[in-house]
Amino acid sequence: MNETKFEYALHEYTTPFYIFDTDILAMQVRKIRDVLGPETELCYAMKANPFVIKELEELVDSFEVCSPGEFSICERAGINMGKAVMSGVHKKPDDLKYALERYGDKIIYTAESLSHWQMLAALTERLHIPARVLLRLTSGNQFGMDGSLIRQIIAGDPHQFMTIEGIQYFSGTQKKSLTKLENELKMLDQFCRELSQQYGFAVKKLEYGPGLPICYFEEEKNMEAEMLNGLAEFLKNLTFGGRVALEMGRFIAAHCGSYVTRVADIKTNKGEPYCIVDGGIHQLNYYGQMLAMKKPPILPFHQRNGEKKKWTVCGSLCTAGDVLVKQHPFQDLSVGDPLIFQKTGAYSVTEGMSLFLSRDLPLVLLYSEKERFRIARPRFQTDAFNYFQS
Repeated sequence: MNETKFEYALHEYTTPFYIFDTDILAMQVRKIRDVLGPETELCYAMKANPFVIKELEELVDSFEVCSPGEFSICERAGINMGKAVMSGVHKKPDDLKYALERYGDKIIYTAESLSHWQMLAALTERLHIPARVLLRLTSGNQFGMDGSLIRQIIAGDPHQFMTIEGIQYFSGTQKKSLTKLENELKMLDQFCRELSQQYGFAVKKLEYGPGLPICYFEEEKNMEAEMLNGLAEFLKNLTFGGRVALEMGRFIAAHCGSYVTRVADIKTNKGEPYCIVDGGIHQLNYYGQMLAMKKPPILPFHQRNGEKKKWTVCGSLCTAGDVLVKQHPFQDLSVGDPLIFQKTGAYSVTEGMSLFLSRDLPLVLLYSEKERFRIARPRFQTDAFNYFQS
């Protein structure tokens, strides 16, 4: 633990808050690239953590942007929009029109349905603006299109302003089966080869979301390195001839984040020690947690020699479901002690039910050894969102 980093933050800022360490973020990207090699592109799914996109701009090849709000964040951050992949299952004509008029084929657009394709085709023809498109292949849920529909689009009449760059595919997160990864890549490789054989269509780019796992809990086997190394080997076997872009969010960002909260109250109810913290489940989310029984990585900031007890850590919400972890051993836990939840760099800051009970949105800090602390978002009151009176 970098004690100096946390000591300074706890002295200067009121809990709860997030710290995203951009040195750790850069180290994770370098580790991924070292294993995959320079021929594989990296696409960052910014929904995992939009606060770090500027720090990633020079480290990744592209950004998956899934909503008008995320698109606006990229613009405000000054991101090179040539790195944007305008994705998402719901696209409105006005949003596409804005992107086309402002950026044209500088960015890549995804088509998740026939109507997406037709909407883009109509807009590009009316505006006389070209567009580059990825066709999303479904994995069997609401996202993407059946292979037969993709074939139909490719076999159709060429469009004057539309260029199909390739295929996009994602089937889920936290995968821990190398066989599943291998089978998906074999299927995609075959699909791309068939498009070439049957229609003379060369897939220039395959954007694939491998869904590599992050080990969040003490009880789990850490398969991060095993899955990454296996993925690298499977990619070497692809024969379709185009570029591969791996879309990652969790696997890039998770390790860089810490969520810092303080003990606000302690009590013993029916013989069980409870600790109430000033944060809660509206701000902290671990994928795969089950009834708070699994133990995430927590750094107790104060190490003491007192009695060790198994504490149930609860948040500040008025719901019995606001339990962060059960039966976690702490030594001589006291009111005011900080608890530092690690591996919170992906999704915690965006997925929590942040408006519940009108609690403040916590401070978001970026940290690096060179630039020290920067405020990415101040503490923000949410009550106005839940009741607005003009």
